[in-house]
Parts: sequence; C-alpha cells; structure tokens
Amino acid sequence: MTDTVQNPESEGPSGGWGSVKSIARIIGDDRPSPMILEELARQNKPSGVMCVSCAWPKPVNYHPFEFCENGAKATISDLTSARCTPEFWADHTVSELRNWKDYDLEQTGRLTHPLRYDSATDRYVEVSWEDAFTDIGRTLKSLQRDSVVFYASGHAGLEASYLYALLARAYGNNNLPQSSNMCHETTSVGLQKVIGSPVGTIIWDDLEKADAFFFFGQNPGSNSPRFLHPLQEAKKRGAKIVTFNPVVEQGLVSFVNPQSPVDMLTGRETQISDKYLQVRAGGDIAAILGLCKVVIEADDAALATGASRILDVAFIAEHTVGLESFIDLVRSTDWPTIEMESGLTEDAIRRAGDIYIRSERVIGVYGMGLTQHSMGALNIAMVVNLLLLRGNIGREGAGCCPVRGHSNVQGQRTVGIAEKTKLIPMDRLKALFDFDPPMEDGVTIVDAVKGMMSGKIKATISLGGNLVRAVPDQKAMELAWAQQDLAVVVSTKLNRSHLFPAKKAYILPCLSRLERDDQLSGAQAITTEDSFSHISGSLGKRTPASAYLRSELSIVTGIAKAVLDPHPKLKWDEWTGDYSLVRDLIEATYPDQFKNFNERMFQPGGFYRGNSAHERVWKTEEKKAVFTTPSQLNALTFDDADGRYRLITMRSNDQFNTTIYGYSDRFRGIEGTRDVVLMCPDDIQDAGLSEGQKVTLVSDFRDGVRRELAGLTVTEHNLPRGTIGAYYPEANVLVAIDHHDALSKTPASKAVPVRIEL
Repeated sequence: MTDTVQNPESEGPSGGWGSVKSIARIIGDDRPSPMILEELARQNKPSGVMCVSCAWPKPVNYHPFEFCENGAKATISDLTSARCTPEFWADHTVSELRNWKDYDLEQTGRLTHPLRYDSATDRYVEVSWEDAFTDIGRTLKSLQRDSVVFYASGHAGLEASYLYALLARAYGNNNLPQSSNMCHETTSVGLQKVIGSPVGTIIWDDLEKADAFFFFGQNPGSNSPRFLHPLQEAKKRGAKIVTFNPVVEQGLVSFVNPQSPVDMLTGRETQISDKYLQVRAGGDIAAILGLCKVVIEADDAALATGASRILDVAFIAEHTVGLESFIDLVRSTDWPTIEMESGLTEDAIRRAGDIYIRSERVIGVYGMGLTQHSMGALNIAMVVNLLLLRGNIGREGAGCCPVRGHSNVQGQRTVGIAEKTKLIPMDRLKALFDFDPPMEDGVTIVDAVKGMMSGKIKATISLGGNLVRAVPDQKAMELAWAQQDLAVVVSTKLNRSHLFPAKKAYILPCLSRLERDDQLSGAQAITTEDSFSHISGSLGKRTPASAYLRSELSIVTGIAKAVLDPHPKLKWDEWTGDYSLVRDLIEATYPDQFKNFNERMFQPGGFYRGNSAHERVWKTEEKKAVFTTPSQLNALTFDDADGRYRLITMRSNDQFNTTIYGYSDRFRGIEGTRDVVLMCPDDIQDAGLSEGQKVTLVSDFRDGVRRELAGLTVTEHNLPRGTIGAYYPEANVLVAIDHHDALSKTPASKAVPVRIEL
C-alpha cells in the first residue's frame, strides 16, 4: 500500500478548463440573466454579495473573480430565466411529479407566486399572501405548541434567522432544528466538549502562516473550491498537505488555478497532497491514534536522549487535562491493531506523522467525513488530541478548521436558531421583548422526524431547504410529512418536499440573496457568518424573478403577525421596513460578539465575532482543553460481517446539497447517471459481480425495517476494501433514522451498514 495516490477516474485536475466547461454547460441549461457576469464579479467582495452556496470566507485581499465552480452554478441557478408559474400546475399533478428526478424539478425554474395545495385536484393553486398567512396563523393557533417544528436550512441571513427564532419562542417552543443537525452538529457538540467552542478556531491569517494542513474527510474540490487558492499558495511557500480520506478527491490531488493565465494556458498543475492515505470508512480514530503514537514515541526518544521535546509540555501543563490516560492507551495499542482498524500501513502513518512532527504550525481540517458517523464526536476529539500534543490550537498558523457547507449555517446558530436552551441568552430575550421564553429544550432533526412518524409533530415550518429529501429514512419520512396538519416551505424552486403535501400545504416563494430587497426604508442588506466566525454584509441588486416574491424576513414576520397576539415589544412591521433595527436587536442580545454591528457589516473580510479557544480561553467544564481517551478505535456501532459493506453517501461535482445541477461527476469519471454503486475491483470480484451489473443495496441496520435502493450499476472505483459509495440524497433511503452520532444525533451517513442483492 502506498501513501500517495492518483485519481485514474478523474477527467483532469480540479479547477482549470474543466470548471470553465462545467459552468458553461450550466449557463446553457439555465439561460440566466445577461447580468450573470456582473453578479459573479460582485460575489464575495466587500460591497457585493456573499456566495449563496458554501460558507468559505470573503478574503480581504480578494481575487478579481472571487468565486468557484459551485458558487457560479448556484448563482446561475438563482438567476435562471426559467419560471415555475401557477400555470405549470395546469399540466402537472403532484402525484405525477413524484416520478420526476431532482434535476428535472430544479429545471422548472424559479417559483413566482405563493401556492396552496388543493387535494381535490392534486395540484398547487395560486393564493394571496394575506390568505396564506391567515390560514397558516389560524392553524398554528389551534395546535399544541410543542407539536410544531420551526426548521431552518442554513441559507437565510442573520436578520431573518434572528426573527425566526424569536417567532418560535414567542409562539411557545424551542423546536428549532437546523440543517447543521444533519452535517456539523457533531462539531457544535464535540468541539464544545473538548475546547469550549462550538466552531473552528482559525482565522484567515492562519492559512497564510501554517506549515502543514492535515485533512480528514473533507473535499474542497467539490464542496469548498475557493479553499484551493490558499492551499496552492501554501504549497508554493513549502507547506505540506496530508490527506486522510477513503475517496480519492481530485481537489486534494491536483489543481489548475483558473485565476492564473499561465496555469490555464500551460495546464500547469499544483500537486496538493504530499501524502494521501485512503483510510477505511470509519477508521479515522485508529489512523489519528497512529499519528499520535508516532509523536509520543518520538517524544519518548527525545526525553531519553536529552534532545528537545516533541510534545509542547509547557502548553500541555498550562492548558490541558487528561493526557496521562490518553498516552497510556496510545502506548498500549499495538501497530497491527491500528493497521487493521484504519486500513493503513504502519509505514504510511509514520511518514504522515513525521510531517506533523517537523511542522511547527499545523491546521487540522475536517468535514462530514468525520462528523457523519455513529462515533463522530470521538472522531473530532481525536483531531483535537493530535493538535493539542504540540500546542496547535490558539496560536498563529495553527488550529482546528471544520469546513461548513452552507452559506449561513453557522450564523443561524449564533443568533438563536438552536433547540438547546443553554445556548440562548433567555434573560436578554425576556428583558428585550417582555415575555417569558420557553425553557424546555426543543427537538433535533432526528427527534422531529421520529415525532412526525409517531404523529406527535403536527406541523412544520421550513425556512428554506428540502427537508423530506435530506433526512434519513426517506420513504418513511415522505409518509410522515404528508400526515401533518400543516407543512409550510419557504423556497426559491420546486423540490421533493413539496410533493408530499400535508393536510394543509403551502409553498411560499422568496427572493434570492442576489435580488433587490426593497422595503419601506429602501434597499435592504443582509448579513451572514462564514466558517471562520466573520460576519459580512450582502446587498442584492438584481430585479426579482417575480413581483410576488417576498424576502425571507418578510415571510417570517408575516407568519408572526398572523399567529401571535399583538405585543408592543414585537414590532414586526418596523423590523420588516428596516433590517438595521433587527441588527440592533442582535447586538443587544449578543453585545460581546456584535458590537457596532451596523457600522462594521461591510468591513473588508468581514468582522470577527471572536472565539474563546482561539485565545486559549477554554470554556469547558474543566476550564481547560481536554484530551479524550477513545473507548474504541473505529467510529462505528456495528461490526464487520461477511457480505456487509460500509456505505459512504457522497456528493457529485454537479450538485450542492440536495440541489442537482446535472449528471456530470467529472472528478469520478461518471457521466449521464447517478444510479451507481462504486466498489473497488477486488470487492466486485469477491462478491461474484461484474462491472455494469445492476444490483440492489439493502440496509443491514438491524431494526427489522426493509430499506433498499434498486437499479444501481456496479462501477469500479478506487476505494478501500469493504468501503462502497453511492450518491446522496438518493441513498438516504438506506440510512435509518436511529443510525446517528451518539452525542449530537447527526445521521451517520458516512458508514452505513449495507448488503448487496441481485
């Protein structure tokens, strides 16, 4: 086994002409506004608009074109010329549309009018905003307060998000699950436990000073391509990059910078990863423990010879607890066990460990390849263990870097969209708005879905997103969603969550972030938070796709006025007319993080709201950073067995979350289909299969429920033995709602037990 890889399936490096061609194809499909180039030029600039896709920061020193392939696709999608008007429903029933692919629903274009489901005709029909709000309010008033869920997708700005959380609490519950429940809630809970901060610890300047980056289960090529620019700069100055990932992700193999004329004209590639180790799905705990073993062995040798210590003993003594127990486990765990659990050789791990030892400043980067496991929080604790050994948290050029996948998913949590009451300054809300906020914790996504299945949850308001498609146990969820008394989805386009209407169902169309938002005080700006805890303003300029669209904030306040009794401190109309008043409320609620909010919102690079762990202030129970002694060496809650595989659900290069832009996954060499199961050649042979054969994947989660995904084509791919792959969200049907991280309840979608049937 080698510790560097190539990607034979890829059509070429990330970036480069492949990105340009992919963007051109999307332009041809969507036929966007002629102003698309102007919008892309404004994207992620200080006076422009924050990208509507991922949460990568706006840099102070930005490129002429500060957008990536996925950001361009998201922008093109929002500015499409296609329109899904009420007339669309004259030719299509809801039942018929259930047979459509996600891509085909996306291609119907922007929604233009508020819609109400009519069960007599099985169609959505146009409804006025006033009638929609009145009926929604009447229905919510009739329901028990704890039977209603207020879900948020991670897209809406801080202003709408703050008021949405206020609406839920004024209504009477903390049922505020959010899309992070399905991706990075493990970060919020896991990091909080060990370093006292629920988010990553680095800032932009750290990227420019790091000596090494260690990647675990993160794919910048498809999920955060702008990350590749600082990685390329890091390689030029001699920094090392080490990657642990079951899948060979092209963005971490090689990159051609589209911003560089020389690179584009010559095809000059930058090799990104110095070492690429294909760990088994769920094997990161053992791999990281192996890295720690290399460090501790080197420190033992230094101590014995009187050489300089490898561990940062001063940092450990002052800032940490728990090292002794952790070291005892590391020393007692032998290399054959580490090799078996990780799927890596001792030699490969030692080579990676040597890079870690030789690097003064290290950033640990991770994504959902770590968070979406049954023991995901333990995965994250192990990354922290590795960083703590050499003091790599809380100093320049070093730290923990979870990469968020949605533009404001972190910010929504910051301003109150959270189901845990301990995260919310309830005393300030009480003082500001003169009401008693509910003090009982609300539901997570897992709790909400199970509540719908049991009939306990009667209504869901969804501020964006495609919840029915995004959650585990899709088939059961479709039935449960439709059994509710009310389902309201705020959307820009049609998606599968609209196709299983509740007894009362509404689609409320909203503005895109790119579109002009005119209210009583004039054009409104909104703000978002990036993965590095910086707050930035966005100002839309494009003409709205329809005169009937409303902003997300306006929709929130419209529902609030319909469901809540008038209250002198709840000034919904004033807040709708002037979003700066909402920012004043955010500052009053979170004064330490949002001081002078309105004055700083367009500061180049965004303003930093702070991070205690970045300053080496540890807000843990122990008041120090915590070394965690792992209870097991894999992130699974099931054992290996004959015929059982570890399924990774994965995203294509041609999608963003549940939004499918096309059928070209050029980095994996898959064109024209998403109905595939990826397997290594040895697994195909041992299973008695052949490439191109049609098979069915069946869940092997032992709860007595039959879950299957049929019609998949066996496709050879470079994966570790026993690890197979299929596309998200289609493969969500195989994920049991009870298969989740033990601490955060994040669905364990990166190691799903499955079998293959013919």
